[in-house]
Amino acid sequence: MIRPLLLLVLCLAGAPAAAAPAADLWPRWQRHDPASTLSVDHGPWGRLLARHVKPLPDGSTAFAYGAVSAADRKALEAYLADMQKVAVSLLARPAQLAYWINLYNALTVETILEHYPVASIRDIDISPGLFSDGPWGARLAAVEGESLSLDDIEHRILRPIWGDPRIHYAVNCASRGCPDLQPEPFLAERVDHQLSAAAIDYVNHPRGVALEGGEIVVSSIYRWFVEDFGGDERGVLRHLAAFAAPPLAMELAGRDAIDGYAYDWSLNDVPAGR
Repeated sequence: MIRPLLLLVLCLAGAPAAAAPAADLWPRWQRHDPASTLSVDHGPWGRLLARHVKPLPDGSTAFAYGAVSAADRKALEAYLADMQKVAVSLLARPAQLAYWINLYNALTVETILEHYPVASIRDIDISPGLFSDGPWGARLAAVEGESLSLDDIEHRILRPIWGDPRIHYAVNCASRGCPDLQPEPFLAERVDHQLSAAAIDYVNHPRGVALEGGEIVVSSIYRWFVEDFGGDERGVLRHLAAFAAPPLAMELAGRDAIDGYAYDWSLNDVPAGR
């Protein structure tokens, strides 16, 4: 049985400084070319991920920010510069989806590296002010002449255009409570499979769904973005069941309510000594 005080702490710890933004389509980014065979080179990003995304004993991954070299930083900066030269409106939808996810994640890593060491992406050094709320509203890139923030990419492009809740398992907010930063880039030809694999990994990890004394505590992501997961707790539970492995699926069967929410905002850094 989760004690009421502990449950309150879990919920408060998972609460963002402000309510999560709603999906709000930026129509300018709907343009695409279904017949396009253009591709985007995500190789530099993939090489950085392969070097610095490390497995942890609990089955999750972390990013070794402290091991990033000056050459790695230069390569990341060059990748981001090249990404901002892409005529994304001329790409087919799968290539666009991979493009926006990789851009979001690379910008997030670059933001952390600019301020590292930090304990959390919500540290005041990253988001100055009395109520620190992270870098998500800052204009970090320019694509096709438009200045973009992380919020723009996630809430005005990815969520409203694709309407796919699996996107929440792909964009990484540099926190332990977040779905893993994958050890490889998202690619147009594999993006659907990669999204499903990321969903399965997170749902079946205690960060996604934890059973404590017969009660179910899920990630606060499912509270902040409940509209993307069916609109209510029953919808969330149906979504979880769709990606749950048999042991978890059995625990979820017959449930119609969630007992608590939790989220860990500490940095997804590789622990010292690993």
